[in-house]
Amino acid sequence: MASHTAIISDLHLCEAEPVNLRFPLWKKFKTRQFFFDDTFEVFLKSCEEKAQGASVELVLNGDIFDFDSVLRLPDEPVFHVSGLEKRRGLFPIEERSRFKIEVILKDHADWVRALREFVLRGNRAVFVIGNHDLELHFPEVQAEIYRHLNLPEDKKHQVRFVEWFYISNQDTLIEHGNQYDPYCMCEDPINPFVRGYNFVSLKLPFGNLACRYLMNGMGFFNPHVDSNYIMSIPQYIKFFVKYMLRAQPGLVLTWFWGSVLTLLHSFYDRLAAPIRNPLKIEDRVSLIAEKSNAEPRMVRELKELFVAPAASNPFLLARELWLDRAFIIFVAFYLIFQLMIFVRAIYEISFFWAFIPLFLLLPFFLFYSKSVTSLVSGYKEPDDRVMAMTSAITKVNRIVYGHTHHTRHEMIGSVEHLNSGCWSPAFLDVECTKPLDQKTFVWISPGEAGTRQAELFKFVDGKPELLMNPGRS
Repeated sequence: MASHTAIISDLHLCEAEPVNLRFPLWKKFKTRQFFFDDTFEVFLKSCEEKAQGASVELVLNGDIFDFDSVLRLPDEPVFHVSGLEKRRGLFPIEERSRFKIEVILKDHADWVRALREFVLRGNRAVFVIGNHDLELHFPEVQAEIYRHLNLPEDKKHQVRFVEWFYISNQDTLIEHGNQYDPYCMCEDPINPFVRGYNFVSLKLPFGNLACRYLMNGMGFFNPHVDSNYIMSIPQYIKFFVKYMLRAQPGLVLTWFWGSVLTLLHSFYDRLAAPIRNPLKIEDRVSLIAEKSNAEPRMVRELKELFVAPAASNPFLLARELWLDRAFIIFVAFYLIFQLMIFVRAIYEISFFWAFIPLFLLLPFFLFYSKSVTSLVSGYKEPDDRVMAMTSAITKVNRIVYGHTHHTRHEMIGSVEHLNSGCWSPAFLDVECTKPLDQKTFVWISPGEAGTRQAELFKFVDGKPELLMNPGRS
């Protein structure tokens, strides 16, 4: 049982991006200047001070590591690296994922050391798996983290990994929250693996695939803030001219290739059947329940609340990727081209006349494009029904999420809802001068009448500052 619990999420620890001397804004958010490993160490010591000698339970609530953004490759790989992997990162296969976590941990050696010393001082750490660190499901990846922490045998049990939720002190449910986002949900965290030809892999959600095949190739878009890459046509044009015209003039081809790849891979993964052993399902459910401080029935009932994956709807994904608009443009050009061939067979006219019907169709295309809105941001809001059902299943009245990168502290019906925000390099601008809710955390401590109270803090200049009634930020 823990009397003091600190909850942080969405650190998105990744490899260090080398500074691009020619185009310094290229993936600037990934460079070492925005590493917060030293701040993390001060934060842990601050939590211990707040606990006044009592042990602290640190819950790392999902997306602690960002496997999808790791592009480094092994110098002498023991496995075949495909051309796609060389351009967009290694596939989610166990030996490849182990290499990626090793890269992250080596680049964040100070972060690892701080967590190790925190555990050695008598505290514990719980990793809740999110959508960008789904590869933590691999046993070899967890073993690599234990190896870097280098804890003595009697301390290893102080660090644990849980599949998608954790119940702290029987009064707080902690989830990353991606299971209620159709674009980012893990289809079956109880059985997350799928079998390929002579290998076992993870089934990745649409959001992960978009980050790998689209965002990894477009380095001026920060994937940690939706508004950085979900824009209107005029905004995209202005952004392209201002930042990308010289650095990435072939952006349209990069987008189209990445979008098609994302769409095809999403459907391929959707059809892949998870590896299940009927004789071990109950053992697996019991193990998940034990690690999460829950009962087996809670595991099964919480799984029933998951949303359907967005990959079930191909038209929805095509619209999110703007492929529907690309298809309309292609069809318009094709039909007009065929019309001009027919007309030129009768009259000697220039092909430049083809631009007239294109200009006439432009207002209709712009109207359609403006009427299509992305649904990604719509799933950033907590679902009242899901929260009520979750509370009833787990018998808690407090739920803490991450995932959205937005801090929240509010009452929704009878449930106290908090969101711990993020520590990730999330900026509202390419120059990385406007951070979004960085270094926020939830602190749960003993309150009145033997209960615990939850508060939302922001860690500023080495000290926690209480955020008073942030509501929706």
